[in-house]
Amino acid sequence: MTSPAPRDPTSDIAAAVPDGVQALMARLWSHGHAAYVVGGSIRDTILGRPAADWDLATDARPDRLLSIFPGAVYENQFGTVAVREAAPGAPVNEITTFRTDHEYADFRRPHRVEFGDDVRLDLARRDFTVNAMAWGADALPDRHPPLDAAPPAPGLVDPFGGLGDCGAGLLRAVGDPDVRFREDALRMVRAVRLATVLGFAIEAATLEAIRRNAGLAGHLSGERVAAELDKLLAAERPSTGLALLASTGLLDVLLPELAEQRGVPQNKIPGDDLWAHTLRTVDAAPASRPVVRLAALLHDVGKPATIEDGPFRGHEVVGAEQAAVVLARLRLPKAVAERVVHLVRQHMFTYEASWSDAAVRRFIQRVGIAALPDLLALREADNAGSGTAPDEHGLPELRRRVKAELDASVVFDRRGLAVHGDDLMAELGIPAGPTLGRVLDELLERVIADPSLNDRPTLLLLAESLVSEDE
Repeated sequence: MTSPAPRDPTSDIAAAVPDGVQALMARLWSHGHAAYVVGGSIRDTILGRPAADWDLATDARPDRLLSIFPGAVYENQFGTVAVREAAPGAPVNEITTFRTDHEYADFRRPHRVEFGDDVRLDLARRDFTVNAMAWGADALPDRHPPLDAAPPAPGLVDPFGGLGDCGAGLLRAVGDPDVRFREDALRMVRAVRLATVLGFAIEAATLEAIRRNAGLAGHLSGERVAAELDKLLAAERPSTGLALLASTGLLDVLLPELAEQRGVPQNKIPGDDLWAHTLRTVDAAPASRPVVRLAALLHDVGKPATIEDGPFRGHEVVGAEQAAVVLARLRLPKAVAERVVHLVRQHMFTYEASWSDAAVRRFIQRVGIAALPDLLALREADNAGSGTAPDEHGLPELRRRVKAELDASVVFDRRGLAVHGDDLMAELGIPAGPTLGRVLDELLERVIADPSLNDRPTLLLLAESLVSEDE
């Protein structure tokens, strides 16, 4: 029994394309050029998902686009022009000339492109059938239509069956998948990410081609891999994509430190190894906290190297060092990398109900106020990944006690002390240098242990006694 033909989504697409984008298309038609919306926005509209970007393609060459849209900017040698058709701050739309790519020599980008006049040839160079659809129309037969001429009737162009694959939830390469992936190795990683985000299956021949060509991913820059990983980790269940990375061989190439987790015994959930624990932990981490999701992915990266030490003794220290290496390779911003590494380093804390209030304050000081919400969210995810309740190990009580200390405006760093370095230098004659720093650190430690000590006369007396001890 044959499946029914998928419904024509033309009217849905027409209703979804923003007025500003349709105005750009009308401008192109009025100047005698083809105009099509292309790429992921068509796919997402068909799937009932919000479209993020509305990219256009046309037969107009870049220099012609610059004359049609004054103020536009020619972005690159691949025929892309950025157009802002409104007040400053308005969305920027990219319009790209139809093209055919040539000479992919580095598995990353074409060395040259050839501009064309046929949208179908332009779609033929795209990665997957669901991304190789266009909505729009060719130029009017009259290449110089009068200004009041009616625009052409837009329609869907789908030469590779993308509409049917959308209906079937299938990700299929356009044409020969080996050729597509050898042109740009990032397409293999994108296939995994799209399948994860869209909830699609990867078509069998396309999946096998990823396995055959996984080694080519070694040519990719860290920035491009990081961008795809970020989108994958934002999916509802990142574990689906991470498992695909592992089963296709991409994980061994891109994140070999994580690939080493497979087969490492974890002794938490029967039948699960360390890699399975990591996948569960990532899924349990809140999608609204991307730093926590990334930390969940890397939180046990140090365990394979410490399996003989206890086992896993000190894995958080080793893991923080390895996480720093991974994140540097991915070229993540320094601020993001530092937060993730800090979370990996601190994730093995153990709370006991017997902690004194001073111990709670020292915990806050060690972790840092800004990192506390992320660290507690990571611990909840780690608990869930271990098969226990997220709030195990006294987390609710620890949260309450931390909140109480923060609400009390307790001092956690030198800035909150009632005296500062200038005071100690002026009042006690302590010179700038290591001694001054040591005294300030000791004063901070005493105030954390007993907040009532934080007044100027008391701290000056304490500082004087500390200096005397050194003499």
